[in-house]
Amino acid sequence: MKRNSIIAIALIFMLSLSAFSQKNTGRDQQIAQTAESLRQQLITQRRDFHMHPELSNREERTARVVAERLRALGLEVKTNVARHGVIALLRGAKPGPVVAVRADMDALPIQETIDVPYRSQNPGVKHACGHDVHMTVQLGVAEVLSRMKDQIAGTVKFIFQPAEEGAPSGEEGGARLMVKEGVLENPRPQAIFGLHTMPSIEAGQIAYHSGPAMASSDRILITIRGKKSHGAQPHLGTDAVVVASECVLALQTIRSRRIDPLEPLVITIGTIRGGDRNNIIADEVRMEGTMRALSEDVRKRAQELIRETLAGVTSAYGAEFDLKFDGPNPVTYNEPALVAETLPSIRRVIGDANLITPKPFMPAEDFSYYQKVVPGFFYFLGVGNKAKGITAAWHTAEFDVDEESLVVGVKVMASVLLDYLERHAGK
Repeated sequence: MKRNSIIAIALIFMLSLSAFSQKNTGRDQQIAQTAESLRQQLITQRRDFHMHPELSNREERTARVVAERLRALGLEVKTNVARHGVIALLRGAKPGPVVAVRADMDALPIQETIDVPYRSQNPGVKHACGHDVHMTVQLGVAEVLSRMKDQIAGTVKFIFQPAEEGAPSGEEGGARLMVKEGVLENPRPQAIFGLHTMPSIEAGQIAYHSGPAMASSDRILITIRGKKSHGAQPHLGTDAVVVASECVLALQTIRSRRIDPLEPLVITIGTIRGGDRNNIIADEVRMEGTMRALSEDVRKRAQELIRETLAGVTSAYGAEFDLKFDGPNPVTYNEPALVAETLPSIRRVIGDANLITPKPFMPAEDFSYYQKVVPGFFYFLGVGNKAKGITAAWHTAEFDVDEESLVVGVKVMASVLLDYLERHAGK
């Protein structure tokens, strides 16, 4: 009798799995067919964004295009969040949880150099990080899901965010301001998803990390103050240029000698400015740099060591210093449990062979601010194509994408969101 009960339970389990699989297969086919039908529309939309790039906190046209498209799909739309941010709600026909998805909208101050029909029409500004792709994919997902409202148990919150690349000096912006202005409230999502282009892998592939995915980022602002004197009488002054030079070298020993070598850390001084004339001892030098880490403990310890190092060097020379850490981004951390439950959805769409697990990246992403509030999963959409010569890295004048990635991105994200809502319905 006991054996028969076990067999019966096993049969019920297998039948339920079969039903779930058949349901997903039918839904996947619907998503794939709709996404494929949008192929030319997606390409046209991406090229429009690419031809009209706008810098951080200046995304006026971009936000207008996004909002108009979302309204046309029948979504509830809110604009002017964190300056030019757009939020839209798609409420399913059935009650259920809330899940969010985010795309960033800003471009970079880079001159386009590639000769393509969709070349930037805004001199000195280019979508060189793929935010045009992010927005296009998210609009495509919104359209696919708007046609499937009767199958949705819950609500999808679409977040279009300005200023991911960093707000201009003296301004607030980006994910930090979006969170501050309540983007994750009313309604509050249980989880948030996002994607980013990745030119080093081929279109059709997805890369992901469980745990740390991208580094924290701190802008380092240092001022060294000495004493001005004649260049021929250095003993009467305190040479800020010499002190600054010693500081740059000493700061590198933090990475090489004072932090566990198995812990990722980057400290880079990118600019040094100071002095008035060739024969005058400089009394002030300003330096700017960046610090990256994949651990909050390492980040805090490195900040302490930077201050300690600057204090020691300047004291030895009779100089003074000011230190400020600005524009921080936390570590982009993918909640392992959320990653584990999401991977089957991605595998089902693209196949296991197209799922890649690279090492974490030292560039940063302000998606991390959302992850500080709710669990988040930020993955990477392959946009490269070696056969077509599409291999240029982020933030370069030659950056481009294989537009085949647009349909792939829509299929994957639409499935991820629907599967999440289904798994968590009734919880």
